[in-house]
Amino acid sequence: MGTGHYFWAIFYFTSLCSASLANNAKINFREKEKKVLDQILGAGKYDARIRPSGINGTDGPAVVRVNIFVRSISKIDDVTMEYSVQLTFREQWTDERLKFDDIQGRLKYLTLTEANRVWMPDLFFSNEKEGHFHNIIMPNVYIRIFPNGSVLYSIRISLTLACPMNLKLYPLDRQICSLRMASYGWTTNDLVFLWKEGDPVQVVKNLHLPRFTLEKFLTDYCNSKTNTGEYSCLKVDLLFKREFSYYLIQIYIPCCMLVIVSWVSFWLDQGAVPARVSLGVTTLLTMATQTSGINASLPPVSYTKAIDVWTGVCLTFVFGALLEFALVNYASRSDMHKENMKKKRRDLEQASLDAASDLLDTDSNATFAMKPLVRHPGDPLALEKLRQCEVHMQPPKRPSCCKTWLSKFPTRQCSRSKRIDVISRITFPLVFALFNLVYWSTYLFREEEDETF
Repeated sequence: MGTGHYFWAIFYFTSLCSASLANNAKINFREKEKKVLDQILGAGKYDARIRPSGINGTDGPAVVRVNIFVRSISKIDDVTMEYSVQLTFREQWTDERLKFDDIQGRLKYLTLTEANRVWMPDLFFSNEKEGHFHNIIMPNVYIRIFPNGSVLYSIRISLTLACPMNLKLYPLDRQICSLRMASYGWTTNDLVFLWKEGDPVQVVKNLHLPRFTLEKFLTDYCNSKTNTGEYSCLKVDLLFKREFSYYLIQIYIPCCMLVIVSWVSFWLDQGAVPARVSLGVTTLLTMATQTSGINASLPPVSYTKAIDVWTGVCLTFVFGALLEFALVNYASRSDMHKENMKKKRRDLEQASLDAASDLLDTDSNATFAMKPLVRHPGDPLALEKLRQCEVHMQPPKRPSCCKTWLSKFPTRQCSRSKRIDVISRITFPLVFALFNLVYWSTYLFREEEDETF
């Protein structure tokens, strides 16, 4: 009999446990979330216009910790000096009015999609030009409320931000673009922004930019004081390095080729006027078009950029090659004129000698005194001839190195025009090589200085 009672007691206890487990299994925690939300956010229980209290419920400023995740950087515009970025922006703070019972750890957090239900920090991006939220398919925003009253706000936004640039070293430059976030109405007595500890800024892996490389980023504070008080501010400095390979292929190498092509005219005959003029004018116009295309993609700044120095010197070399032909042409015509004058003078002398010879031959009545074949030692005419022989027998003057070097080149009757071409063939490449040495050493050295700074 006692054994029967014991069996029924065990059966009854098992039935109660099964019923209890069945009841627990039927609990809808989504309904529990609704009840909790109605409890903490019900009418007359929570006012979103009142900011939370300070740390540990004090009357100090509310502390909001911020972190961002950079999803992409679509463009960096040199003309308008701005850049576009898409990021996930997160804020986290504690509002003790939102504490709730987590039902023994079964409610990890509550999720809201309406930001106006709770108090929100009045943060804005101070260097923003344009911006928009993402609403496809649903608004990309959420608010999580944790049992201890901690609130996490996350949103995906796209921004176009101002980025003042210094283009003195363009295209060998580095640019620092900032992302500034500040409070609009709450002063530091009521609201303070802090970077989240650990890793406040994250960047997506394999971030691709067409003409830049993101080298590093730095977080800092930028509190500002105005007539209405001091406002909390956060900033991220993004350091971009310009990819030089694009400009080397598109600008520097074509400019070098144009300068070298302009030197071809030095090897053409000075009589080939159409060929040399066409070559000089074509290279000059092409270089001018290249320069105007470069300037069209840059803002009209007041200072001189590195690319301006390069294009200006290349344009000067091409223009100098065209002027060199003008000088050669002038020298050639001058040499031709001198040659014609010499020929006319020789013709006149020859004509006068022929006329005198004809006169002597026709005048048979004229008598001439025969000059003696042998002169006496005291004869003044013999002394004069002797002095002339001594002059001709003196050793010639030693020519200069430059004249010796120029005499090795084949020149037609030592014309100045040919010598100008010969000198230009050596001088232009040497000066251009010297310019390249000075240019690259100067700007690359300044780039290293900026990097260490």
